[in-house]
Amino acid sequence: MLDDSLQYRLFNLLHSRPAISQRAVANSLGISLGKANYCLRALIEKGWIKVKEFSRDGNKRAYSYILTPKGLEEKARVTLRFLRRKMAEYEALQREIEELKHEIEEVSS
Repeated sequence: MLDDSLQYRLFNLLHSRPAISQRAVANSLGISLGKANYCLRALIEKGWIKVKEFSRDGNKRAYSYILTPKGLEEKARVTLRFLRRKMAEYEALQREIEELKHEIEEVSS
């Protein structure tokens, strides 16, 4: 379905801006409009978000994407997985930087 990075960013976006348009979701996440639609439908099917319709600017329909209690739980799980992955990447980067510093010290000596 969605990787944790995209799912994390999507959950945060919908949580902070529930009345966002699909086009704005796509632009904010750097994905196509079709992929944004696919991702939103997947979250709806899982029961993680619900959609409320309202009218905006006269006759134009708009939607509000609300995280359900299940969605908030999943957001917490995704956030934890995303954080763990980023921390592992950070630690690996720190090790690589230390190795590079040692290489430079050896060459400089």
